[in-house]
Amino acid sequence: MRCWRRRRRAHYSGSQGDDCVEVAIAEQVVHVRDSKDVTRPDFVVGHEEWSRFMGFVSDA
Repeated sequence: MRCWRRRRRAHYSGSQGDDCVEVAIAEQVVHVRDSKDVTRPDFVVGHEEWSRFMGFVSDA
């Protein structure tokens, strides 16, 4: 059973709005998917791992 929150799309997506990554934060995990191919399964990580990743990209 999936309990989705609203997916968020990057502000810097393509002009058609389909060239980016979408993120949905759920209660236990974070779901990430490619907006160009929504038929592929989501990449799923825990909140701690997602926070570390966001810290890494924010510092880059």
